[in-house]
Amino acid sequence: MEKIEPLPLAPGAVLRLFKASDAGELTETIAANREHLARWLPFAESHGFEDSVAYLERKRAQIEANDGFEGAIVLDGQIVGAAGFHAVDWLNRSSSIGYWLAADVVGRGLMSGAVRGLLDHAFGAWELNRVIIEVVVDNARSRAIPARLGFREEALLREAKLIRGSYEDAVLYAMLASDWPPPSPREATGSA
Repeated sequence: MEKIEPLPLAPGAVLRLFKASDAGELTETIAANREHLARWLPFAESHGFEDSVAYLERKRAQIEANDGFEGAIVLDGQIVGAAGFHAVDWLNRSSSIGYWLAADVVGRGLMSGAVRGLLDHAFGAWELNRVIIEVVVDNARSRAIPARLGFREEALLREAKLIRGSYEDAVLYAMLASDWPPPSPREATGSA
C-alpha cells in the first residue's frame, strides 16, 4: 500500500488521509455546514454519523485497492473539508478530483493548495495523463479552483447532477500531464 504523507497547504493547514477516528468530527463539520454544502453536494443534506463511518471505511478500502485516496483538510487541528481522487483509471492513466470546504474557511487558498498538491501527486508519483473536475454550473467558487489552476473547460454536461430533486448542468474541466504545472507568469524581456 502506498504511503501518503500529509500535504502542507498553509500555516496550520494540511491535507491528510482520513482515519477511522475522524467519524465524529467529520459528521459535526458536515452538520455545521449542512446548508452551505447541500446546495451543491446531495450527500450533505442527510449525512449523519453512520454515513461518516461508512464513508471512512470506503476510503480505507479505496487506498487498499490502489484506487486513489481522499483526505481531510485540517486547519489548526480541526477538519474543515475534504479533497481527493474519486477513483483511478489505471488503464487510461486518468482520475477525477472532488472537494468541499466549510463555509467559514472559504477564500483562504486552502482548496487551491489541496488540488495543486493532488495534481502534483497524480502527475508525479502516479504518472497519470489526465485529471478531471466536474462542477455544477452555478457553483462559482468551486469553478474558480480549476480555472485558477489552469484546467481547460472541455464540456457542458447537461443535467448531470441531481441536486435537491432537480437535475443541474455541470462543467467538465481537464488537466493533462503535459499542461502541468502551468507556466508561471514571466516578465516580458527584450525591448519594447
